[in-house]
Amino acid sequence: MVLNTFTVSAAIAPTIIKTCTSHYLDRKPRRQRPTAHISYDEGLNLIRSFLHYASFHTVEEIQAFTSQWVPTPTWVKVDEVTISNQSIINAANALIAQLGHRGIDKIGGKAWWQWRRDGTNLKAEWIEMRGDHQRRKESGDSGKRVMLYVHGGAYFFGSVDEHRYQMQRHARKLKARVFARSSLAIDWHLNFRFRADPSTIILAGDSAGGGMIVSLLVILRDQGIPLPAGAVLISPWVDLTHSFPSVAGDNTFDYIPSHGFLQRPSEAWPPPNAEDIEQIAMHAVEMVAEKALPKKSTQQERKAAAADAVRGFSVDHNPMNLDPEGNPDNPAGADGAGSRPGNTIPGAGHNLSIMIDGRFIDIKDQIQLYTTNQLISHPLVSPVLQPSLGGLPPLLILTGGGEVLRDEQIYLAHKAANPSKYPLGEAYLKEYPQARAIIDRWKPTDVQLQVWDDLCHVAPTLSFTRPAKYMYRSIAQFSAWTLARAQKTEIDIMDDDDVSVISIESESTGDTSSDLREPRQQFQTIEHGTANGPTVASEQIGKAGDGLPPFRNHMIRQRVDRHGRIYPLGSHSSLPALQMSANEIGVIKPGPVLKWLNAKQVWDKKYAHEKRRVQKQRVKEMAKGFQDFADDDTPPPSALAGRRGLTMPKEKKKHKSMGMSLWSLWGSKHDEKTIYREEEADRILETDNVTTEADGDNARPVNSSAKLPKSRSRSRRRKVSDLGQTSSDHDEDFGSDPPNRELLHRQYQENEAFHPPSDPRLLSPRYVPSPQSPGGESERTLGGENGAQHDEEGVGMARSASGKIRPTKGGVAFPFSLGTQLDEGGRNASTVTLTGHSGIVGKEGTGVHQDDADGLQSAKKGEVERPEVERFETAREF
Repeated sequence: MVLNTFTVSAAIAPTIIKTCTSHYLDRKPRRQRPTAHISYDEGLNLIRSFLHYASFHTVEEIQAFTSQWVPTPTWVKVDEVTISNQSIINAANALIAQLGHRGIDKIGGKAWWQWRRDGTNLKAEWIEMRGDHQRRKESGDSGKRVMLYVHGGAYFFGSVDEHRYQMQRHARKLKARVFARSSLAIDWHLNFRFRADPSTIILAGDSAGGGMIVSLLVILRDQGIPLPAGAVLISPWVDLTHSFPSVAGDNTFDYIPSHGFLQRPSEAWPPPNAEDIEQIAMHAVEMVAEKALPKKSTQQERKAAAADAVRGFSVDHNPMNLDPEGNPDNPAGADGAGSRPGNTIPGAGHNLSIMIDGRFIDIKDQIQLYTTNQLISHPLVSPVLQPSLGGLPPLLILTGGGEVLRDEQIYLAHKAANPSKYPLGEAYLKEYPQARAIIDRWKPTDVQLQVWDDLCHVAPTLSFTRPAKYMYRSIAQFSAWTLARAQKTEIDIMDDDDVSVISIESESTGDTSSDLREPRQQFQTIEHGTANGPTVASEQIGKAGDGLPPFRNHMIRQRVDRHGRIYPLGSHSSLPALQMSANEIGVIKPGPVLKWLNAKQVWDKKYAHEKRRVQKQRVKEMAKGFQDFADDDTPPPSALAGRRGLTMPKEKKKHKSMGMSLWSLWGSKHDEKTIYREEEADRILETDNVTTEADGDNARPVNSSAKLPKSRSRSRRRKVSDLGQTSSDHDEDFGSDPPNRELLHRQYQENEAFHPPSDPRLLSPRYVPSPQSPGGESERTLGGENGAQHDEEGVGMARSASGKIRPTKGGVAFPFSLGTQLDEGGRNASTVTLTGHSGIVGKEGTGVHQDDADGLQSAKKGEVERPEVERFETAREF
């Protein structure tokens, strides 16, 4: 059956109905889980059902389905561009330099992977909000916020059309231009630096795209090419050897198949293995000699050979003469090497093999669709096997606590922040002798790691859900900060919280009132390796414009629940990924291999006839010969370049996909509503600001009791800047990330322009400055005998009718009251704001001056003026 909107809809409809029914009839298992939201529950099971149904179709079919054309919303501007050949050549040269002669030999040459079909070009898209584009053009801004996004898809399916609804959300939240590509090659990215200032660029990618971004950053670093401002990695796939514990677990909260991806046999998949290639060579000799070569001696042997060819692996139930410790392909000195005889480390010249339950398994078929079994451990394929991930720009790594790839992402974050603590294993150090010098060459990378409780792989895919909304916020917050840091300036960001649909209304009946008001104290087990006993939420996920907390030892380690509440991430000892020996990283394990073998047996039995037919046809075609490459390139069997004939069929024209259009529409609904609310708020503001002559110009009517809506130009804009969060001064032991007030206190202390007064009362919300000239002894109290109050230090306090404390200047009370919660130094955000902006502590040119003896501040003699409320700024939260 073909793969199209109708067949997919028919296949997933029962899942949608079943999920909806069970969601309301069996709610207990979903409590305190992301699946408590009906939209998340439906979305997770819908994707899981689609991937299961797609596995019964060929690689070509799923590629065609996921690359169909999807219409763009009217409020999104998309411009398609063609990458020049010179840009591709420049990028290829940088990649060749990174690989070196030895690396080029490993991958089979340097020409085949640069090949493209005749008449095809490498395309990319600029994605931007249409309103932002118009304002940028009017102001003459060429764009200082660019996100280069590489989408995922297990390295073999997906497209920009499929992911555009996610990219446009990033563009809207960050007010940026997103540059997205429409193929899976990464080399052309390297030339992007010639078109934009690197400090204006954020790299971002999800899943396989996230792995590509890490490898790209390493290439840029090693080749001396200017690095971008930072990078966002959303559930990056960085270990294709599947050597971490979480891959061997179940996928209860994830949609990725626990056994990996298996597809119906076709010309593209599976590629010929070593025995198939041997048969091809024999067939070619037969054609040249014009006679058949001797066959297998018995019919039984021929049947056994055919069975092995179908299943792609062999099983030896009575293995003999296995010496695991003497096997050079086993991890040298690895823990437990003696229990895993065979070739457990991917490498050239041998098949992968492993002992499972007393059976010796020799794996012949290619496991990952991206590359051969011999190359899955290459450092550019599996970045966790890079000698060092130091020296990179700041990274934000978002990990789903329920995804099967969780452990490798946690390990990646800690390896980048502390390269010397997480070196390569001995076997890989021998493979790459230069690795030891590289480890000490680069400084640690600053990393913000967020592990989201029980969320699935690439949760922003479910952009219509509440947890995904918080993820998008976190990405915008980090991106704005790292752009401001790289450009050494402030970044102006829109605060859309008041017009955000999810912020003001519940998206799901699954969010009961009691659920939303659950206490901040929670108990979490180490079921998924991310929690560490009972913890209390320290703060809420920030928005673009909010400052980041400081990096402690080059890391911000956070655990986030589905409500966007932040908790401290568990200690290093509670995370299984960090307990592994270096010699175990990049070594295949029995658990994942057994899952793959069990699933493959089902597939091979179901499609045995088709697979054998494809193999025979491939033998005949390869015996006839394909076009060769220069320099004796040998493309891997799975590469289309290795199967190009004298005439290649042209790429088919894209057609509109109704199913993907509906999915994109669902994913874009939140953005559309938010943009409409922004426009409506601006329209109301302009209307309400029009008054009669009697009311006065630009004044609100005196008889109007309505509140003015927030203005786009004022209240809904926020400034974000770098406040030294990556300073080494923060690398002291706090036990947890320092709270916001600690960062605020540090920044003001480090600011040379800030001179705190010697009298601590000036930074106290209870202090009321004297109206007398500098050096005066008396203090003014409001209310005289009836209302005068003093604290134990004798400081007067002005109180409103409700009893709240109100500071004064020159005897005139400010039109607000202050909170009284102070830090260790007797300060809070409000007192710091008054110190810097309202004249309690003088600055040159503000109409107040500094006292000579004890640092007391007061207004100039004879001047009594009310503070200008319109110029008052509240302190930012960091």
